[in-house]
Amino acid sequence: MRRLSEFVDGRPVFRDVIGVLVSWDDRGLTVVPRNGQPVSFPEKLLVAGKAVPLFPARLSSRAPETGPVELQRIAARGWPAVEQEALGEWTLRASAGFTRRANSVQALGDPGRPLPEALAAVRDWYRERGLPAYVEVVDPGSPEDLTAELDRLGARYAPTLVRTAPLAPLTRLGTGHDRVRLSRTAGPEWLAQYRRVGEDAELERAAALVLHGGPSVWFATAPGPDAPLAIGRCVIDGPWACFGAIEVAPYARRTGLATDVMAVLAARAAEEGASGAYLQVEAENTGAIALYDRLGFRTSHTYHYAQLPQR
Repeated sequence: MRRLSEFVDGRPVFRDVIGVLVSWDDRGLTVVPRNGQPVSFPEKLLVAGKAVPLFPARLSSRAPETGPVELQRIAARGWPAVEQEALGEWTLRASAGFTRRANSVQALGDPGRPLPEALAAVRDWYRERGLPAYVEVVDPGSPEDLTAELDRLGARYAPTLVRTAPLAPLTRLGTGHDRVRLSRTAGPEWLAQYRRVGEDAELERAAALVLHGGPSVWFATAPGPDAPLAIGRCVIDGPWACFGAIEVAPYARRTGLATDVMAVLAARAAEEGASGAYLQVEAENTGAIALYDRLGFRTSHTYHYAQLPQR
């Protein structure tokens, strides 16, 4: 975008900004360049503009070397709970019940007290909030005595694979990048396609806070005639880009839209300096796993949830 910046000695001075056009409305235009700092200006100052492709990624062919514990902590920053509290090195998380990830204790490191006391404190904390007490157990990563005790107390829930891949190859996938739009916010149509937010006002508020939380969050949409054909979300945190909420309308599947969405998000993440990609997929979701296999993702580690019984 080229815009009028000022007049010097009666002559106009123009400035250019290259980036993602995230809004254009009655309040003006907002473009987010590579440094992530939005540039906004009134429409009357706009002189010219044209669409250009995202900058090509010149990145390593390997993902960063990051262990399971640190990657789980990065993932938690990319899906931040509405309420968080430390329990030693553990993190208690609550978000009105929106997803187990944002409503479970991340049990990494030392809770600062004997295990029975720590689990009792976890149970009490969630009871005060009217929520079940879930523990996120990382393998490898969580204390071995914790895993043994939780296995003794009850069943495992939602085993999940954490998968990683180099980012650069993802930026070169897909053929329909022009049909994907990026935004800093998840609008009503995006949320309708997401289908994980109900009618409860408190749950909707929590979902909005979690979805928009994180260091640098982008939402992708492939528009359709009446509703989005596909959506996706990406959170960029230093060298890592987290992909999630990749949803394609049933009638638009097997058309390459999921790949296009991920490619556009990957290109944006590369512009902000990321070099590795990761995502979380439930172990039973064989269709998604097959897609991610084709895109070069490999399993880094696993985690699951265990629900503490009520006393």
